[in-house]
This record gives sequence, C-alpha cells and structure tokens, in this order.
Amino acid sequence: MISYPSIDKLLSKVDSRYSLAILAAKRAHQIETGSFEMLDDYKSSKTVGMALEEISAGKITIDPHSDLKEAEAEAIDQKAQEDEAIQADRDAKQKKQASDDSQANE
Repeated sequence: MISYPSIDKLLSKVDSRYSLAILAAKRAHQIETGSFEMLDDYKSSKTVGMALEEISAGKITIDPHSDLKEAEAEAIDQKAQEDEAIQADRDAKQKKQASDDSQANE
C-alpha cells in the first residue's frame, strides 16, 4: 500500500483507479527505459513510486479526448505477453545451450 503520495490526491488528478494504474505503469516503463525525470527530487527510488509522484505533482496527465482506456490496456497486456514469451524463449535457448555445452565438456 502506498502512503505517499496519498491515493486521494492521486485520484484528484485522474478519473479512476484504473486510469491511475495505466498512467503510472506507462510512465514507470518510460522511466525504466531512460526517459527523463520530471521532478528535481523524488521520495521514492522505485519507478512506479516516481511515476506516482509525477502524477501527484501534475506533471503527467491523461488527455481526456484520447481513448486510453480499454484499447490501451489491451495493447499493454498484449505487449507484456509477447515480451514474456520472447524472454521465456531466450531463457529456454540459453538453458539448452548451457546443457549442450556441459555435455560436450564431459
């Protein structure tokens, strides 16, 4: 459970908890991939916390005219599933290669 920023303050910036979760997740991903930070000082060291602080400060908003809701959530979910499948495939290949290398050295 988050204590800062408060959920009440965050919900005053967006129209629903769902929108807040999507917005925070997107912004956290941007921060993780090297996007610039919008505040000079953060209380949180984690990207989701940083994103919530930016939302609370009014630095990140949702365009009320965009269809961010369900289509965006589905796209994010689909991308996450694809990324997980790619990573699982890479892990399986690395494990097989390590096993093959181990057997070749015996």
